[in-house]
Amino acid sequence: MPSLLVLIFAVELAVQLINTIGAATINNLLWRSVIALPLPIASKFTEQRKKQKEYLAVRRELNATSSQDEFAKWAKLRRQHDKLLDELEKKKKDLDASRASFDRYLTAARLLLTRGAQWFLPFWYSREPMFWLPYGWFPSYVEWFASFPRAPTGSVSIVVWQWACFGMLKLIFETVLGVVGLVVAFGQKQRTPPVAAETSSSTSSSEKKNS
Repeated sequence: MPSLLVLIFAVELAVQLINTIGAATINNLLWRSVIALPLPIASKFTEQRKKQKEYLAVRRELNATSSQDEFAKWAKLRRQHDKLLDELEKKKKDLDASRASFDRYLTAARLLLTRGAQWFLPFWYSREPMFWLPYGWFPSYVEWFASFPRAPTGSVSIVVWQWACFGMLKLIFETVLGVVGLVVAFGQKQRTPPVAAETSSSTSSSEKKNS
């Protein structure tokens, strides 16, 4: 079943990507993408940013106005400042509520499409062979293990294929992250000035001068 093979691999790949990148990072990236689109939630974000700019402008003008020398102007700006602050807080609460709902729906969809699929697919297709092992190439206990738990003997079950995909992808991701870490560390080491070498050379030169 090539399509099921690919589906299991895609699910395991998605799980590894989420674990590597981080669910919170993915949520932030998707949220920024959503508020950049012409959607109602994007208009709320635009209004909040506009109101924030108005509030900051009034606040700067209020701080630059003396409450003793220009009391009438200061009082007017103070009322405008308090009104804008109240409106800004309401818009911020509304936007925070929208963000919380977005995170909840996104988390539910992610769990359904990844963790849910990880449990449902092996249960539903436990008797389906993913592919068949070459006849007579492996001992009987290997064939039994490859068909665990309920696939026909001599085939590779969906559970074993899922384990294989998980192990292979985890090894690949850990190897790539390790190589990237070594490259970054090497680059930082190359950019670091040789302070110790300069210090030792200056010390030796000073010792020569003293002698």
